[in-house]
Amino acid sequence: MVTVENVRKSYSSVLAVDDLSFQAKPGEIFGLIGPNGAGKSTTIRMIMNIIAPDSGRILFDGKPLAESDKSRIGYLPEERGLYKKAKLGEVLEYLAAIKGAAKADARASINTWLARFDLMEWKNRKVSELSKGMAQKAQFIGAVAHNPSVVFFDEPFSGLDPLAQDQLLGVMTELKEKGATILFSTHIMEHAEKICERILLMHKGRMVCTGTMGEIKARYGKNAVQLEFDGDAGFIKHLDYVASVSAYPRWIEVELKEGADSNTLYSALAGRLKVRRFETVAPSLHKIFITQVGGVGEADGTALPGAAVSDSGVGAQAGEANDVQA
Repeated sequence: MVTVENVRKSYSSVLAVDDLSFQAKPGEIFGLIGPNGAGKSTTIRMIMNIIAPDSGRILFDGKPLAESDKSRIGYLPEERGLYKKAKLGEVLEYLAAIKGAAKADARASINTWLARFDLMEWKNRKVSELSKGMAQKAQFIGAVAHNPSVVFFDEPFSGLDPLAQDQLLGVMTELKEKGATILFSTHIMEHAEKICERILLMHKGRMVCTGTMGEIKARYGKNAVQLEFDGDAGFIKHLDYVASVSAYPRWIEVELKEGADSNTLYSALAGRLKVRRFETVAPSLHKIFITQVGGVGEADGTALPGAAVSDSGVGAQAGEANDVQA
């Protein structure tokens, strides 16, 4: 179990993490989510003892991290780093060796992972010859080849196509089922919603909310309808019983006012839109994220109001929902 208690970290005038507390338990995937610059990577680096917190404490199974604990930890950092001039197999064996894995065990594990990710034919090729997606898979193998019991994934899906993303999600679920403690950092709500049992939403270094997925949706949930259609839906936001409308690339989410009946909305659509899907649902994690954190669409690159400075000093961006235009 990884325990973070009242941890705080500042960089010059920027408060990156402010009084943060949570636990990540064995056999679960804990999602540390929030916009870029929320303090997620800084938190993981403090847990890894790469940087030290200004205050608070971090415990592994109730004790401070010891040198002997490091061999049971796997880490996929946000910033990738593989030795580009070395052969892929040699790099992966080296990464396993510095985690204490026996050479024969490491080689067998690496071969299994390379075959699973369709990289076996690249084993004796230089890392520099790999595509971005291939290199990302290789970095993932480097994080798990020594069979760690605690794994940190910091924005693991960067550079991966949808098929590879699903493959990685499946592997993370398998690691969880084997009893590993997995801390998963992302600003992509869809990924967190698919696999996380519990989440902690961060913004500007502080916790916004935390709990199981069910608890979060029950606490912040609204009377919502997801709708796919053909036609102009601009009129929906002007209906008296509609609280808000959020638009996504292929669908919209309509939040109804308290006491409103979704059947009333359905009747209002007749003759005005060609409805392809009409579903009463708990709000998506993305919708809760937008509601709690604020901001507008990722697609147009607009930063959050008062966006925090990221770990690299770049302004944070988040969200992809926009009001439907009439």
